[in-house]
Amino acid sequence: MLLLEVISGERLAKPERGKMRVHKISNVNKALDFIASKGVKLVSIGAEEIVDGNVKMTLGMIWTIILRFAIQDISVEETSAKEGLLLWCQRKTAPYKNVNIQNFHISWKDGLGFCALIHRHRPELIDYGKLRKDDPLTNLNTAFDVAEKYLDIPKMLDAEDIVGTARPDEKAIMTYVSSFYHAFSGAQKAETAANRICKVLAVNQENEQLMEDYEKLASDLLEWIRRTIPWLENRAPENTMQAMQQKLEDFRDYRRLHKPPKVQEKCQLEINFNTLQTKLRLSNRPAFMPSEGKMVSDINNAWGGLEQAEKGYEEWLLNEIRRLERLDHLAEKFRQKASIHESWTDGKEAMLQQKDYETATLSEIKALLKKHEAFESDLAAHQDRVEQIAAIAQELNELDYYDSPSVNARCQKICDQWDNLGALTQKRREALERTEKLLETIDQLYLEYAKRAAPFNNWMEGAMEDLQDTFIVHTIEEIQGLTTAHEQFKATLPDADKERQAILGIHNEVSKIVQTYHVNMAGTNPYTTITPHEINGKWEHVRQLVPRRDQALMEEHARQQQNERLRKQFGAQANVIGPWIQTKMEEIGRISIEMHGTLEDQLNHLRQYEKSIVNYKPKIDQLEGDHQLIQEALIFDNKHTNYTMEHIRVGWEQLLTTIARTINEVENQILTRDAKGISQEQMNEFRASFNHFDRKKTGMMDCEDFRACLISMGYNMGEAEFARIMSIVDPNRLGVVTFQAFIDFMSRETADTDTADQVMASFKILAGDKNYITVDELRRELPPDQAEYCIARMAPYTGRDAVPGALDYMSFSTALYGESDL
Repeated sequence: MLLLEVISGERLAKPERGKMRVHKISNVNKALDFIASKGVKLVSIGAEEIVDGNVKMTLGMIWTIILRFAIQDISVEETSAKEGLLLWCQRKTAPYKNVNIQNFHISWKDGLGFCALIHRHRPELIDYGKLRKDDPLTNLNTAFDVAEKYLDIPKMLDAEDIVGTARPDEKAIMTYVSSFYHAFSGAQKAETAANRICKVLAVNQENEQLMEDYEKLASDLLEWIRRTIPWLENRAPENTMQAMQQKLEDFRDYRRLHKPPKVQEKCQLEINFNTLQTKLRLSNRPAFMPSEGKMVSDINNAWGGLEQAEKGYEEWLLNEIRRLERLDHLAEKFRQKASIHESWTDGKEAMLQQKDYETATLSEIKALLKKHEAFESDLAAHQDRVEQIAAIAQELNELDYYDSPSVNARCQKICDQWDNLGALTQKRREALERTEKLLETIDQLYLEYAKRAAPFNNWMEGAMEDLQDTFIVHTIEEIQGLTTAHEQFKATLPDADKERQAILGIHNEVSKIVQTYHVNMAGTNPYTTITPHEINGKWEHVRQLVPRRDQALMEEHARQQQNERLRKQFGAQANVIGPWIQTKMEEIGRISIEMHGTLEDQLNHLRQYEKSIVNYKPKIDQLEGDHQLIQEALIFDNKHTNYTMEHIRVGWEQLLTTIARTINEVENQILTRDAKGISQEQMNEFRASFNHFDRKKTGMMDCEDFRACLISMGYNMGEAEFARIMSIVDPNRLGVVTFQAFIDFMSRETADTDTADQVMASFKILAGDKNYITVDELRRELPPDQAEYCIARMAPYTGRDAVPGALDYMSFSTALYGESDL
């Protein structure tokens, strides 16, 4: 009873003074009752055995007293007494060579463990460097003597017994080691303070690293956008279709190879930003404000500018390709018409300048006049071709054709020659009319031949020109229209053949008359240069061109059918993929609002969902391949679908970004739950309340819905209090409350987080209650990297009691929670 009073500091019941056995048993029972009142469960220990001198029972009771009053109160990081004491020994002896504390028996046999405990707290008492592992007796006696002399710890153990026993007594070792723990309890208090500081500094270091990572990633992404936009805004046209096709291929490589990784970087940047803000909020740190121009909104604005430039660049590329295609077609058409006209005008000026009428007979003059009339008819027929040539040249100029100077020069030469032909024609007519009265009417058969041969010849030339005319179409309907027109032309060939036969019949009649009446002009027709041989030759050429035209139209019809198959193939896939993306977007929206099960279940479900979406990527790639085939075939429209490749690309990128953001939101909720100590049941209740009052099912509550939610939970507040709460949950004044902000608000009052005052108190313990802490103290109490972290950031202490190397830990502790750019 006296022993219990001494070690507990409390008074026990008054003892029995008698010497009889019953008195002794009563006193022992009083001691046992006191032990039981302290929460100790006594098993198989009775007062009778103690009074009778049962050594085993007596030793058991003494060990129970030791456990309760010397060891039980020991606790390191919420572990039990024995494990806590062992963890304390392991941490204190960790830096020492040849010491490995794993238990309370053989780990202490060489004595180095006891010496390490003493040296760690009182290094001046033992020269640890001179101790040897192979001399356990010296080590044990040194530790026992120093502990008894300087630490007031009595010798409870015998060095020879420990060395000579295979397994020293665990209870005895534990009891003796607990004396060291209590002797150094003041140092343990400092260690606890150091651990708290280390925890706070580790959080700050991690957050600073996240900030640096965000700044670098944002800078790299903005730099890539800054380099890419000028390339997309470069609208310098190329002169050839091949060069423009190369530009289009480069653009496809950009969309297929270069942009997708940047889309992922942009999404990862937003996720990192949200995660950092969540960690800062959970550790009571100010929100992170990126450098000017590197906010998430700045990234999104720059990205929007990139996509706008991208869209404009693609439209410009396709328009330029259409323009060059049109230019090539017009240029070829110009060259064909110009060549035909130049061939026709060859020698016409010399013919018009002849003076043959001056020496001609009357009949010859009449013939010359009629011939000139036929020429004028032919000249008028060619007027339309000259106008077409000029119109094509004008259109080439308006479309900025690269070889416009040579086209203009050739066109101008044709126009000048045409004007000269007109003037020469008028001049020759005037000369012939002056002599018309001197001429006889030439034979009507020759005249009729000339009049019918000239337009027929012109018709054949026009037919040959049309049959050789190049064409450009983009649809089945257009090629069918050309085919129909060609069939209509073929239907006119029998009538044309009859006209040819009639013209040749006139010529044969003339020949017959000449042979019959021996006319002087026999063998030639003075009214035209078009011979029957020439008519037959051109007619035969027309007949040869007809099947060639048939073949060209058939080939183009087959190409348009292939294009139509490409359109249908793309449309069929796009009409499946487009609605699929929209459905997935809606499903993600529902999942983010109607989440069931634990957050981990939801996270696993979302990741599986994300995996199924990523597995859909080959279908997108296949559609990209079909789209490339369509562009290579120069197909510019598709009536089989309302979805363009741009729609699909944007929808796909939005789908990937949305699922990634939803996963990140759940991860942040897990961070919040764990940091705030929120149970899964509480989290489910929060989600149920939030979903109930999210009436518009947008994933956010507006102000009135949030007010109704607070009232339903028992909040009775006025406008001022509601405004204060809104400033917490909606600091940007957007008028909405997100689920993350709602959880933060609901758990804010019960949050178990470090504060500036707690950190300051911890530093004060390490400093020994001084208003400053020295560099040596920091390096002794904290891990090296965190000690140097504090030294680099703490300002020198300037108080009157300052000493060399003194640092101001108070302002540093406050700054940890008040400034984000320390």
